[in-house]
Amino acid sequence: QLQLLESGGGLVQSGGSLRLSCVASGFALDQYVFGWFRQAPGQGREGVSCLRPSDGRTYYETSLKDRFTISNDNAKKTIYLDINNAKPEDTATYFCAALRDTTCPSTVVNGRIVLNDREMENWGEGTQVTVSS
Repeated sequence: QLQLLESGGGLVQSGGSLRLSCVASGFALDQYVFGWFRQAPGQGREGVSCLRPSDGRTYYETSLKDRFTISNDNAKKTIYLDINNAKPEDTATYFCAALRDTTCPSTVVNGRIVLNDREMENWGEGTQVTVSS
């Protein structure tokens, strides 16, 4: 059974850091790409970052790449998202997602890399991140 389980969310002060984890149970990591997406209250889902565990190739939403870092530990079947210098606008539910493919789904819009959440096939239930000002 394929399952994505996020953890690590919580309350962090503005300027602080947080590490989110996503355990990918049942997945053959070399056949998938994994992404982090977020959804703030009343807003649509936004891509943050994506990673190909087979070689560590990473993709970032252009506007977020300076403060977010995606990484993986294949032995633990875990995908991480580090949030640094957190800002109140980072407050959202963060979701881990997977796609059986070798490329993270993305498009370039006005010079910006935009991750495509609609192509992701498997989703976790999310973990809440709240950044206080």
